[in-house]
Formats: sequence, C-alpha cells, structure tokens
Amino acid sequence: MTQPAIARVYLGVQALAGALWWIGVFGSDSIRLWTLGTWDPRLLVGPDLVLFVGGSALAAARSSWRVAAVTTLWTGLLTVALLVYGLLERAAGWGVLLMAAATIGSLAATLTLRSGRMPTGWFFIGPFSFRPAPESSRRRHLAASLLQLVVFWVGFFAVMPLLLVAFEARLRVQWDALSHAPWPVLGLVMFLVASPLGLASCLVMARRGEGSPLPSRTARKLVVAGPYRWVRNPMATAGVVQSVGVGLWFGSWTMIVAAVAGAIAWHVGIRPVEEADLLARFGSPYRRYCEQVRCWVPRRRVR
Repeated sequence: MTQPAIARVYLGVQALAGALWWIGVFGSDSIRLWTLGTWDPRLLVGPDLVLFVGGSALAAARSSWRVAAVTTLWTGLLTVALLVYGLLERAAGWGVLLMAAATIGSLAATLTLRSGRMPTGWFFIGPFSFRPAPESSRRRHLAASLLQLVVFWVGFFAVMPLLLVAFEARLRVQWDALSHAPWPVLGLVMFLVASPLGLASCLVMARRGEGSPLPSRTARKLVVAGPYRWVRNPMATAGVVQSVGVGLWFGSWTMIVAAVAGAIAWHVGIRPVEEADLLARFGSPYRRYCEQVRCWVPRRRVR
C-alpha cells in the first residue's frame, strides 16, 4: 500500500472515529466530561461534524490535501482551545490528548497527500543535517560527544518527564497503576542497564569514528567496534530503553508513549536517510556491515 493510500485510510478511520465520539458525547455523561469538561457540546457539534468528520471523509474520498488541510487547521485550533481550558480548569484531559493525536495524524496525512509521501527533509536542517565532523583531535571529539550526551540526557531524561508528569497531573490523565510496584523498580533497572550502552556507544563514536552523536558532526570513519559490533544503532536502542525506563520510574505513561512513538518515527523517517548517507560515504564496507548486523536486535559480531 502506498503512503497516500495509507493517508486516505487514516482519514477515513478518523472520520468514523469522530462520528462515534460525538455519539458517545451525547450518549454518555462520562465521555462528555472526560473529553469536553463542562463545555456545551451543542456549541461544537455542528462545526466539528462539518470540518472534522465531514472534512476527513471528503479528503479520504477525493484524496484532497486541501480539504485535509482545512480539517487539520480546525483540529489544531480546537486542540489549542481545549488545552488552554483543560490546564486552567483541570478538566477535559482526555479530549486534549485525543485532539492532539488527531491534529498530528491530520497534519501527517495532509503532507503525505500533498507530496505523495511523508516528507522528512524538514528534520535534516541545522544541527540535524548530516555532515562529517571537522578534522580535530580525539580529545576534542570526545569532549564534544560527552557534552552532547549530557545535554540530551538532561533534556530527555529529566526535564521532559517532569514536564509530562506535571501535564498529566494538571489534566488528570495519570495512570496510577504505574506508581506502584514493580514498575518504578523495573524502570530504574532498565535505565541503569541501558545507560552504559549509550555511554559506551558515544565514546566509541568519538574515539574510533572521530565524530559525535550529532548528525552535523557525524563520524568521519565507519565504526564497527564496541557495541556497534552487535547492533547498528546502539545509541538509539539505549535511548528508547532509557526513555521507557524513565517513564516507568516517574509513572508517566505519556513518556512511554513518546518513547515508542519516537522510536517508530526514527526507524521510518530518519534511519533511511542516515543509512543512505553512510552508504554514500563508506560504500561496500557499510553494505557488508548492514548484512551482518541488525538495526535493533543484536545478532552476531562483525568478522
């Protein structure tokens, strides 16, 4: 199935889900309170049935990115309005999450219908554009790599989960079961097991590859030593396990979802571009390396 076909299927499913949601809103006080709080649904039902449900269905039927763009704009505006209301009133948390997911999905479908595929080029700019690191001493490569590692770890494993925990609490969308044993202990174990893998990968990248984890300062040499002998992307693997572990430790289910979604996005959108860059620079040695070592699951050592 082509990407535009997948986008159309998504929009069709979204139209059906939107219609069922409105049936639930008028049929159940619990669904109304969880998703709209004290908002009067009669104020939204007309515009939403036309712009969201109808727009999604029409965009799916006609493969029209313009109609999908209108749906995306409406969904985004409604998401922002619900978010402001939810944070102020500590209500409608599930509605905020559902509309945020619909906004992301609608935007992805719109871009896919517009371009014929899901565009990912916007990501590879600035510090995320692939460029070999400038020639320098190993000490400088190591210092730059460790600094990047500290910044990423603090941002993703401290700041982000704390913000998500506060977000969940404010919108009342916590999953209380995660705060009880054995989940926090399991999360700590996962983080402690994965962290040495991430650190070792960073050190090997700096010392053997003469580069850093940042795409704009990527390795100058092909690295098949250390953790890279067993898995092609040990830093990504470690990052996903660390993120899930942190989510379990903090009891944040949104952190866990973000980690899984990030892994899927990286695998589908970023990995092909990164591997194409490596193949262009290193040629046959990299092709043989890919044949011997899997992307995520350890296989066997490179000969």
